[in-house]
Amino acid sequence: MLIRLGNPPSDAEIDAWHAVVSAAHVRDLPAAVAEPSRSETAGRLRVPPWNGREVHLAAVAEDGSYEGVASLLLWTEPPNLHTAYLHKLVVDPGVRRGGVGARLWGAIREQLLAEGRTSVSTRLELGGAGEAFVDSLGFVKMLPLTRYVQRVEHALQDTSPLSLPEGLRFAHWSGVAPDALADSLAEVHNALVDAPSGDLAARPVRWDARSVRSAARLVEDRGGVLVTVAALDTADAVVACTEAVLHTRDDTRAAQGDTSVLPAHRGRGVGRAVKRHLLDVLRDEHPGVREIATSVADENGAMLAVNESLGYRRERPAGLFEMKL
Repeated sequence: MLIRLGNPPSDAEIDAWHAVVSAAHVRDLPAAVAEPSRSETAGRLRVPPWNGREVHLAAVAEDGSYEGVASLLLWTEPPNLHTAYLHKLVVDPGVRRGGVGARLWGAIREQLLAEGRTSVSTRLELGGAGEAFVDSLGFVKMLPLTRYVQRVEHALQDTSPLSLPEGLRFAHWSGVAPDALADSLAEVHNALVDAPSGDLAARPVRWDARSVRSAARLVEDRGGVLVTVAALDTADAVVACTEAVLHTRDDTRAAQGDTSVLPAHRGRGVGRAVKRHLLDVLRDEHPGVREIATSVADENGAMLAVNESLGYRRERPAGLFEMKL
């Protein structure tokens, strides 16, 4: 039986969902990758995204446990009203190859067609059950990625603090950006429009002060912490930034968010400097963070070079996949 989780889901629904994602995590990912906490799962299920509507489905066994779960994000803001993102489709390892994934996908596909969506994308580890499953459905790998990990302690020891070019200075904050910086921060995020995207149907959003505030509040509302390090010019405008997300306040592995530099300031070491300064901020304000994980497109040579200089090591391959409906 397939069900749609309540809005908001009950504690019992969250527990059953979390049991599936935890079991799949242990089976599918390296031991070094910490399991998602129950509070992280609850935050994702209970707090909707600022720019979309999520549908959470579960395949329920006779004893009431969940055999598989799926989350579909339907974008509700331009320019992506035509597409969607399959955030999760996971089957408990103990019941795989029994048709659970196919039933969940059938319900997801019906939802996509009912909503008039013409494509759906997802991000997966390569070489595992997920890739084999989406291949069987007709998904195409659009952008090869690699997951990288940086050990904070080692990076602090092996790299020296970096100075910014003359006329720039560091700033950092947790949570929502100060009002005076929100507009220029949005413009720096918009500078990512030229990052490799694999020609996906989903297009980069146009950031403004409202959306950067909404994205930061979402992290907080889900129980996490967003740490931003920026480079400011003499007019106190953001010209570069990098972000780290702690999914819970006691997370030991942070997720590296966007790193972006305005075109006029590229080629001057600014991106590398803000990423190195992020290590100092985490050491001082979030000393429990031991690692930073990130995904980089294999064709993004500039960011790969920056990350290599800061001690990131390859962990596992991944990819962005897409299906046309």
